[in-house]
Amino acid sequence: MDKTISNTNDSKLTYGRGYVYSLQYHIVWCTKYRKKILVNGIDEEIKEYLNHMAKEYAFSIIAMEVMPDHIHLLVDCKPQFFPSDMIKILKGNTARWLFMNHPDLKKQLWGGHLWNPSYCIVTVSDRSFDQVKQYIDSQKDR
Repeated sequence: MDKTISNTNDSKLTYGRGYVYSLQYHIVWCTKYRKKILVNGIDEEIKEYLNHMAKEYAFSIIAMEVMPDHIHLLVDCKPQFFPSDMIKILKGNTARWLFMNHPDLKKQLWGGHLWNPSYCIVTVSDRSFDQVKQYIDSQKDR
């Protein structure tokens, strides 16, 4: 069982069995062809599903925004989680779930693929944490 405590410079460290860590990532991925299909309530459904996946796979979503053609996440995860595997899980599961619940979306995408195969992942430091969180939280306002 992990437990989190703060040290003197206000960064959060999580203590696990035999390790101590603080790993946050800013992750962004886009729809195929940058199609603006994550609208009309689908964005809120994806948020709920991503929160469900975070509980299932034992990572924390600190900030999240679903834009019409891309998703921003700020996540905190254990060191055993390879970032590339995490992204495969997130993209694969959301695509499968979304196509099952909204089969009409496949017609809008050539070849039936929801996500662009690429993604962006950036490590977040104590210094950049607040800036990244604010950036994600303000996406809908831009």
